[in-house]
Amino acid sequence: MGRLTTHVLDTAHGRPADGVEIRVYALAEGRRLCATALTNADGRCDVPLLEGDAFTAGVYELEFAAGDYFERLGVEASDPPFVGDVVLRFGVADAARHYHVPLLVTPWSYSTYRGS
Repeated sequence: MGRLTTHVLDTAHGRPADGVEIRVYALAEGRRLCATALTNADGRCDVPLLEGDAFTAGVYELEFAAGDYFERLGVEASDPPFVGDVVLRFGVADAARHYHVPLLVTPWSYSTYRGS
C-alpha cells in the first residue's frame, strides 16, 4: 500500500528535530490541506502523513515549521529568520508506492531527497 512519510533532521545540532509541525497540501485544483502532524523524538511522525485512499497521484507540498523549531531551541536568528517555513513541492507518479521525503535543516539551509 502506498504512503507518504517524512523525517526531519537538525543537521546544525546533529540530531532528529522533535516537535516540528508539518502540514501536507494537495495541489490539485488549488491548495488543499490534507493532513497535519508533529514530529516525535526521532524526528519522524508516529503514522504516515497520507496512506490508502487519501494518497493519490499528483503534486503535493510538505510545509515544515522549521523557524518555529529553531526559535524554540533559542537559536539566534534574523527577523525574519533566513529559514522559516520550509515548503517542499514534489510529485507522486505512483500512489501505490512509498514516498519518503526527509528534510535536513539548519537555521541557514535545507535539503531533501526521495528516501526509502
